[in-house]
Order: sequence, then structure tokens, then C-alpha cells
Amino acid sequence: MPRDLHELDFQRLWRRLQQIGLNAYEARTYMVLLGHPRFKALELAARANVPRQKIYEVLDSLVEKGFSQVVQERTKLFSAVEPGLAIPNYIARRHQQLEIELGEQSRVADGLVDDLHQAYSEGKEGRGTLDFLRIVNEPGQTASQYRRMIAESQQEYIEFSRPPYAVDPLDEQLVKQARLRGVNCRLLIQAGTIDAEHRQRLNEYLGAGIEVREIDSLPMKLALFDGRRGMIALLDPLVTKPAWTAVVFEHPGMAEAMKGLFEDYWRKSQIVRTHEAASTRTQVPLEAAGD
Repeated sequence: MPRDLHELDFQRLWRRLQQIGLNAYEARTYMVLLGHPRFKALELAARANVPRQKIYEVLDSLVEKGFSQVVQERTKLFSAVEPGLAIPNYIARRHQQLEIELGEQSRVADGLVDDLHQAYSEGKEGRGTLDFLRIVNEPGQTASQYRRMIAESQQEYIEFSRPPYAVDPLDEQLVKQARLRGVNCRLLIQAGTIDAEHRQRLNEYLGAGIEVREIDSLPMKLALFDGRRGMIALLDPLVTKPAWTAVVFEHPGMAEAMKGLFEDYWRKSQIVRTHEAASTRTQVPLEAAGD
């Protein structure tokens, strides 16, 4: 045990070293090294209560992780690296390593999605009676479904947009890309949810030929694609924190009914005037709204 370090402090710091990534033997060995200028390996094994046959493996790992250094004299000795250097450098290296690993996993995942998609498509051929409806509660899955459907849309994309967002359509480049493919895009946004930054982005949307209007209130979140599939998100009324449950569907009849609802609200909506004051809105005549 290091000098002037009580047993309770030793145990507390030993556990905290394990929390940042050292194993039990490594943490105990480093704690012992901190209290002494240098140690021979076998002496250190006895002090740190590490099996003799494991001590060289433990010390090699501590040197690799930057917590120990070798002092080469007539006999190889080991000493601790000052914590103010060892711990920040170790965390920085772990962060860099995790970024590399996540990048590699992301590249593998992209290829894996393509490879597994065929098997998934073949499995869907034996559809059940309700396979055209799916319940999605996880926001990440909702966002993935949204991005996939808008990327595959060819004719029309319309949406009721209100927070909280799994994907904010005003932040989504796929909307612009859809418009460039010739897809007719219309967004109906709930009033009071557009800040100055989002209004600036609306200029880009309008310039790209995307129609955007706003209305005082929307009953749900809704996105429709090509008049045959889409997603509806309903706010859970039984929880205090806003939470949405999404229904993803591929059904022309349901899509037609939802489009009728969209058109009804679209006729009541107001054009967003982004080049004027943020509060300026113009009522759309019913005749023009139907164009």
C-alpha cells in the first residue's frame, strides 16, 4: 500500500481506476507504484498481491497504457507515471481508439445492411394479414424509416411537422435531394415551432421549389410518400414527458385517407413569409390553396 494512504482511500481509488479502464491487478499495481520510487517486478507482485506469474503481463499492460515506465539499471525496475500525465493521456488514447473502432463498425454496418436487405425482402414475401402496419417506439428506428422512405420516394412527399422530432425535416438534406429528383414536396409546420435559424433554412427550401406553410395546430405527426406508404406519430396521452408512438404503413387506402386529412389542413394554412419579419404570415385564399 502507498505511504500515507489509508485502507479506505486505497479501496476507493482502486475502484475508480477500474472505472476508467484498468483491471483489478493493474489498478492495485499502479496504486502501489505511486507510493514508491521504483520496484523490481517480483517485489511489486508481493506488495500488490498479484500472482508472480501474472506480474510481468500486468506491468507490460501498464507501460503500454502509460501508467508505468521502465527504469533500466542493472536490473529492470518499474516506477509510476505521474497521475496528471498518465490518466489524461490514457483517456485521450482510448477516445481516439473508440473513434477508430466506431468508424470501422459504421463501415461494416453499411455493407451489412445491403447484404442483409435481400434476405429481409425475401422474408417479407410471405406477408401476414397485418404486415402492412408496424408499430415503432424507438426514435432512432423512426428516423431510419423516415430517411429510407423519403430516399425511395419518386412522386410526392407531404408532411405534418411538429416537435418533438425524430428527424427535423428542416435539417434533412434528403428533402432537397427528393425535390431535385422531381418529387413534389410540401411541408405543413405547426406555428410557433420555427425559430430564426429555421426560417433562414426555409429560404433554401423555397428556392429549391419545396412548398412550406404553417398552421396554428396540427393533430399529429404525419409523413406520406407517393400516395401509398407513410408514417403517423401520435403523442402518448398517459405520460407527462412528450413521447411519440409511430405507425409505419404501406397501404394505398390508408395513404389516401391521410392525404385527404393533409389537404384539409393545407387549405386552412398560411404561407410562411421568410423574407419578411418572422411574425408575418399571409392567409391563403381557398381557391389558391387548392391549386
